[in-house]
Amino acid sequence: MAKVTSPVVYIDVRFSAHATENLEKTKKAVYNLFPPDRKDKMKFTKETIKGHHGNLITLFQARIKDKEVLQAFVEKLSTGLSELDKETMSREAKLLVERSNLYLRLDKQAAVENQMRLYRADPIHIRIHFKRKDNRSIIELCRELGLMS
Repeated sequence: MAKVTSPVVYIDVRFSAHATENLEKTKKAVYNLFPPDRKDKMKFTKETIKGHHGNLITLFQARIKDKEVLQAFVEKLSTGLSELDKETMSREAKLLVERSNLYLRLDKQAAVENQMRLYRADPIHIRIHFKRKDNRSIIELCRELGLMS
């Protein structure tokens, strides 16, 4: 197999499931964002906490370093986001890129339907950590990769 080179060092994925949500359905939604043949490369830690009103919330986190998974995720993200989302990311680039990271919030419900959409309320948090250090070159790289317009 050819060696895969990627401008991405790792991707952190973080999401929560409230007591009223189906944990397996929520995890499946997140797995939908990644290549189906790479699920075994994703190991989530799980922590249960109490919310503000005493409700149980399960937090899931994973750091993905597998180069093939990283590349496949970026490709899927670049083809899966709408032009409107890419324009929004481009407009808000200075808010989304900081210290070698691109921060995204994706819609859990859209992910259930195997779609990618930016979303702010109760999202799937994605942090893509790049090899490049300065924000301007990361923003330009995101445009080259098709993540921003």
